[in-house]
Amino acid sequence: MTSAPTDVDLTTRAWGEGEREACAAAQVADRTQAASARGHQGAVTVAHGPLAARAGLEALKQGGNAIDAAMTTALAQVALTAGAPISYFGILSLVYYDAGSGDIHTMNAEWNTVRGEDDPLTIPGKVDYSSAEALRGLGEPSGRTALVGGFMKGVEAAHARFGRLPFSALFQPAIEFAEDGVPVSSSADMAFTMRSEDLARLPETRETMLKPDGSRYQTGEILHQPRLADTLRKVAAEGADYMYAGPWAEKLVAAVQADGGHMTLEDLSTYDVIWGEPLVAEIANGYSVAVAGHPNKGGLALVEAQHLAEAAGLLGGEHWTESPQTLRTALDITSVYAASYLPQETVEAVFPGVDFTPESRVTPAHAEQLWERIKDGSPLANWKRTSPMHSDDVVVIDGEGNIAAITHSINCVLWGKTAIMVDGITIGDPGAHQQHEIARVEPGERLPAPTETGILLRDGAPVLGFASMGAGLHHRTFQGLLNYTGFGLGLEETANTADFFGPTPDPATGELTAGFPQGRFDHSVLDAMGIAWQEFGAQDARFGGEGYWVAIERDPDTGELHAVSHNRDNSDAVAF
Repeated sequence: MTSAPTDVDLTTRAWGEGEREACAAAQVADRTQAASARGHQGAVTVAHGPLAARAGLEALKQGGNAIDAAMTTALAQVALTAGAPISYFGILSLVYYDAGSGDIHTMNAEWNTVRGEDDPLTIPGKVDYSSAEALRGLGEPSGRTALVGGFMKGVEAAHARFGRLPFSALFQPAIEFAEDGVPVSSSADMAFTMRSEDLARLPETRETMLKPDGSRYQTGEILHQPRLADTLRKVAAEGADYMYAGPWAEKLVAAVQADGGHMTLEDLSTYDVIWGEPLVAEIANGYSVAVAGHPNKGGLALVEAQHLAEAAGLLGGEHWTESPQTLRTALDITSVYAASYLPQETVEAVFPGVDFTPESRVTPAHAEQLWERIKDGSPLANWKRTSPMHSDDVVVIDGEGNIAAITHSINCVLWGKTAIMVDGITIGDPGAHQQHEIARVEPGERLPAPTETGILLRDGAPVLGFASMGAGLHHRTFQGLLNYTGFGLGLEETANTADFFGPTPDPATGELTAGFPQGRFDHSVLDAMGIAWQEFGAQDARFGGEGYWVAIERDPDTGELHAVSHNRDNSDAVAF
């Protein structure tokens, strides 16, 4: 094993000439084709943030490994997005392949519920994805919507177990971006527009997120976050306990309780990450996939959907971009994802006699039985007939073959309506749309997570690390894996092939309308499905059930790395 470097500088001062300027320009640009990069010593891909990806690559260049680079990237991403879609008090899910031992590990640093919340069904708020205006205006601000996030605990735990660089070094790019300022991207501009009234509600949030005259930041303008930089310095020096048992924790509890929440210092001080063994399942064409197991529910849904694709005969037939029958089948299969969010008695009523226990859902036999029930239309897909969740992804593979795939999120709509900020760190309102999920666990317990992050293996050897995010993360992961394993597409083609979104429900009737990126599907294919559909332009896709999927593949024979981002927004992939 390489010895740990001690003299580390991951700031942009260590980058090559002109690299910061080039990344800053890419930070405010939107892609129409996936980024692609190749190398042998290390690669990083992100759903958002070229500056963050380059910071992670610098960690690899200065002797760090995949964990160092992944955590450096994630820390930088939060500062670059002003804590709107992701937060230092958000959540983190990790699947890690340790090349030295050949073992795969999972880490859950997801939400804990609050011990004092004994009536979760009355937590204010809900999410209506029917329009951006509906998302912005739902519910009243309430501290009861705050949950205990494990992001910073996760960063520290992952580094302590597998990292190589000094812990404080991982924070250097994030501190630099917060202090020196970063250009506001088009997606951040949209966030500031959507939440301008909510950002003005509380003094610290208003002072940090709006200009002195109260106006919002716009694309290309520079946002400075000096208070956040100070907080990150303290965490870098003192560790995550500064946030979970120290002065910051006290301020957080006071802010949440001032808005009617029940969070206490005990909720924070007792939080810990959960290390576990991966759920490994065989899928198409000799591949197997390793994902997070219980209490993660996204991994179960991922495996179930891949098995349903085989049971339905999707493999080897026409692609869903060309066949209305295949497209409708794929939409029905991905609709089963909703079963992960329904009470057990409801699932039993919808699919009587089908075993939905975690052990059963990952078996081909379950998929075959389930497909018989849904092949003529899924009961969970109430398609309107004709005749946000927000997160970020990082995948890193280093020169030794270690793979780190992470998803992290604030799990609410852009800061959340409460828009609480504590010393520069944003506190979302994930409880505003998870009341029923919170009610299913005991107060203070871990909330099951929907993340679908994992590692793809062939003949037991890891060949691909992937991560997904967005409201349509399940649908995008389903398509990404099938494109690669079932249809044999190359990684770039997999990323650039037209994808369908998660459906949009009608709040009044519950009917679903299928969603697609504008101009990517032949309208004759969409019309022939026999269900209602709509297209979303680049600016509206975030609210149209869009999903993101990023991946890095490694040739087990040559060690060559190929990183690919998704084909929208300011995603990026870098390698050396």
